Amino acid sequence: MDKKILKFEEEIKKIDDMVGEGVYDGTVEARRKALVTCCEKWYVRKELHWKQMLRSRHVRDIDKNTRYFHNIASARRRNNRVDALVINGRLIRNQARIKIAIRDFYKDLYHQEESPLVGFRDGLVEMISEDDALALEMQQTTEEVREAVWDCESSKAPGSDGYNMNFIKKCWDEIGS
Repeated sequence: MDKKILKFEEEIKKIDDMVGEGVYDGTVEARRKALVTCCEKWYVRKELHWKQMLRSRHVRDIDKNTRYFHNIASARRRNNRVDALVINGRLIRNQARIKIAIRDFYKDLYHQEESPLVGFRDGLVEMISEDDALALEMQQTTEEVREAVWDCESSKAPGSDGYNMNFIKKCWDEIGS
């Protein structure tokens, strides 16, 4: 069974390669359909054979199921394979072209649009004056910090540590800063 299936798969691959090279006519398509049908029949036969083998107590006792499960996985892979794909109204059967079409589809789907590079000097941000720059760099006074803390709502927590502003205000009062 394996040899027959392999022979059919090789023939199908040869036809796919011929189509990929531009050799295509109605007889090639009919031949491919016939080969695929025969190959599928042998897959079914092989699957039935292994199901029967699984039921056989003799085979189970000898622990020959490894091959059976390998064949089930192979059958599943074949069943999930894409044999033909319709792209822009054209039926494509060549595996190489199908792979390229699928890859291009996902490249187009997940491509990242280029965003324009904008710098600070492009007129979007004005330069601040030298006095404002110095004011930003100055150390805050204790009174400014206290005023900022008391302006916050007491139930809010400024960080991930879970301490809310009410706790910080109480600590501030106890320290006496």
